[in-house]
Amino acid sequence: MPAKKVVVVNDNSTDQTEHIIDRFASEYDFVTKVNSKSSTAHMPGSKVINAFNKGLELLDEDYDFLVKLDADIILPDTYFERMAQIFSNDPKIGIAGGFAFEQNKNGEWKLNHPMDKNHVRGAFKAYRKSCFKTIGGLKTAMGWDTVDELLAQYNGYNIYTDTSLHAKHLRPLGNAYNKKSKLLQGKAMYTMRYGFRITLIASLKMALKQKKPKAFWDNIQGYFLARKENAEFLVSPLEGKFIREFRWKKIKAKLFN
Repeated sequence: MPAKKVVVVNDNSTDQTEHIIDRFASEYDFVTKVNSKSSTAHMPGSKVINAFNKGLELLDEDYDFLVKLDADIILPDTYFERMAQIFSNDPKIGIAGGFAFEQNKNGEWKLNHPMDKNHVRGAFKAYRKSCFKTIGGLKTAMGWDTVDELLAQYNGYNIYTDTSLHAKHLRPLGNAYNKKSKLLQGKAMYTMRYGFRITLIASLKMALKQKKPKAFWDNIQGYFLARKENAEFLVSPLEGKFIREFRWKKIKAKLFN
């Protein structure tokens, strides 16, 4: 059974993307194209969610779940069928997805995943409609694909990752990001109300995983710059309290297990 609607946002493409969309739209009446002209700079967060929201404007309320996809992803044939099963089987699951595999120098597809295996990568994320509405959609800021899961859990939903679903990511994460984006991760931690101690631990862990010591200092600099500028928070004080307690619980669990 095909999807009820597939909305493809063509955002500043310079290749044959639009022609490919047009070909599919002429063959399948559930495929719709949206042309969008945003900044040519590849800044994480705002750019991708602005494009997503352009497509979201074309949806009505007649859906059970929706999936946000990037263009550089090859999904397993059964991806959407599996998402439907996951949401049908457990009404408490609000966000679901598989795992990203990226090709190494030897041409082998290897798992490439953030530090938390319970996190769904933003490139192929599925949302139950009620969860998506409850968290207020997606934030147009760096950290959107972390704060969505935190807010989902704050509101009583669970996150589900399916290890059997291997999505091929054709471009390694962040390869095309603008150099100005290096401070945005630290800013995101500030705007999610992590507090300095959690930001310090998360930044250190990230730098060690990526084997990039500079990432640690970029995060810390971004955090203090956001604090100095009184950057707008992405969550309320009550949500922030939940997020800090949730993060500390996971940190302690990893330290003592």
